[in-house]
Formats: sequence, structure tokens, C-alpha cells
Amino acid sequence: MKNPIENTTNNIAKLREAIKESELDALMITSPVNRLYATGFSSSAGVALIAREGAWFFTDSRYIEAAALAISDAEISEQRSGSTYQKLVNAVCAERGLKTLGFEEKSITYSEYKTWEAGLDVALVPSQALLQDARAVKSRAELNKMIAAQRIAEKSFNEILPLIKTDITERRLANELLTAFLRNGADDKAFETIVVSGERSSMPHGVPEDRPLQKGFLTIDFGVKKDGWCSDTTRTVCLGRASEEMRRVYDTVLRAQLAGIAAARVGARGSDVHAAALNVISDAGFGKFFGHGFGHGLGLEVHETPNAAPSYAGELPAGAVISAEPGIYLPGKFGVRIEDVIYITESGSENITALPKELMEISV
Repeated sequence: MKNPIENTTNNIAKLREAIKESELDALMITSPVNRLYATGFSSSAGVALIAREGAWFFTDSRYIEAAALAISDAEISEQRSGSTYQKLVNAVCAERGLKTLGFEEKSITYSEYKTWEAGLDVALVPSQALLQDARAVKSRAELNKMIAAQRIAEKSFNEILPLIKTDITERRLANELLTAFLRNGADDKAFETIVVSGERSSMPHGVPEDRPLQKGFLTIDFGVKKDGWCSDTTRTVCLGRASEEMRRVYDTVLRAQLAGIAAARVGARGSDVHAAALNVISDAGFGKFFGHGFGHGLGLEVHETPNAAPSYAGELPAGAVISAEPGIYLPGKFGVRIEDVIYITESGSENITALPKELMEISV
């Protein structure tokens, strides 16, 4: 069993304020990622209960000691054999007179919902959006954790650059990058690393294969997890000399990324940020080859809200962290994606990615 992540910070007070602005008496958190967000503590089992006044964390004997050491601002109780989480939550609700309990409707199965519904004496209210909205705004302390993850990923990427030759396979290069992640202090990869070369670089989410890297574009999409927080970066390099067409596509993607970043600020609609990048790509004649959104929210998960996508009309709040990753993919020929991560501020955004973006040509 992986050791739980212990953290000195939590978001209990922030969630309590959100509850006070809702019609809820309390919020019940059962998913691992939201328990980590709320309490700063990660484990495979547990329930957090946050009320307008008071907070509680229940877990079993595997984590009770660690939880007591790691979690502040909450009462810690053990779920013992013969008892259930439903009984523990019911007891608090009865003692405190709690009648309406928010829950994560998108994070539990129907069977789990029925178990909770049958075991509780209070009304369950779908409240996933409350947590999503809270997590969409990162504090500076949380941003610093994401920057730390980003630096591990970037250091690892720079370390594997000398390995990029036509005598190494896509899968081997992906595995070498994972080894570098762990060597440099990551807890794990944030997602399955994408390494696609040659004509396969036109596949935005292509899977590394046991074939040698091909001349032409090589796209590497990579990220790590550190203390629960994710990084996400994509760089496209060229094995050998890039053709005039390849340079034109690369330059278009880079200009599109910069246009989207320039449009990203507090109050900007996610769809408008996407449109700023799409306009650059469309004006260059490649509009139909950009099929995904400009960016997605990033934090404790690789994909969170808010988004910078054509279907997202919501406004970007101060403190949001989103990816900036336009791409052009020419089927059967090649593809280019350049991805940074930006932090939304009142005056625009801060780019927390430190890797250069100029086209890199690697001798083969």
C-alpha cells in the first residue's frame, strides 16, 4: 500500500464558506481526490464531513494515526469493525441537527448512492459543482505545488533529450521519461505519456509503440504528480531537418498558442480563449486540422474545470490554472502540439512552464 500523502494545508475553511453560501447544512466528501483537496490528506478509504460549523474525518485503522497527525481543523474518528461510515455520519448529523447533506453525485456509483441513501437519515443533495468551483481557484500555495511538479517534469524531459535518436523506440523513450520522473522526486506520472513520431505524430493521443523513432516530428506529452498535484506539458521536436511546410505548421501552432494565452484573463470566456487560437490556425488554412480545445483545467486531476474549449461559455476566474495546447494534425503526414500551463490573474496570466518553445531540430 502506498504511503498516504501528508500535507500541512487544507481547504476546510474555504469549503465551509462555500457551504454557508449554499442551502446545505453540510457537505459529505467520499472521493479520494476531493478528500485530499479538503483535508490535505490522501488515503484509499475515508469520509470527510464539513458543516457550517465543524468538520469531521472518518477512516479505518490503516490510516487513523496518520490522519490524526496530518489533518488540522477536523475531528478524527475511526471506522471500526461492526460500524459503518453511514452510522458515523448519521451520529454527527443527529447531534448537530443537520438535515441536508451535499454529496458528489458524479463520483459515486448508483449502488453506492443507494447504500448511502438507505443508511442516512438526512436528505442527500447533489453538490459536485460546489467542489468543482472551489477547486477551480488555486491559492498561491497550491500554485507553488504545481510549479514544483512542473519543474520535476521539465528536468526529466531535458535529461532524456540526449536519448532521442532513431535507434530508440517510442515505448522505450516513454519508459525512460517515467524513470526520470521518479528519480527526480515525482510520486508518479500524471497520465500515460504520449510519445509519437513521424507520421504518427498526427495522432493527438497516440500510444507509444515498439518501433524506432521516425525522422520528422516527435511529439511528447508528459506530466507528473507530486504531493497530489499534476503537471502537463507537450513539446514537439524534429528528428532531422524540418521542411518548409513543417516549419510553417510549427510557427502557426506557436502563434496560436501565444494568441490564446494573450486572450486568457479574468472574466474571459473559455470559448473566446479557444477562438483566439483557432482564428490564427484558420487564417493559416489549417482550421479543420485543429479538433480539440485550446486548454483544460489542471490541478489535483489532469482534467478539471474551467476549460478553454469551444463548448465552454463560462468565465475564467482569478486563480484558475489551465493548459494552453493548440495543435495542428495532418493525417498520415505529421502533427504539432505545444503545451504550457498558465495561471489566470486579473491582468492576464502567468506562464508556469519554463521549457523553451523554439523549434528544436535533433541531428540523426
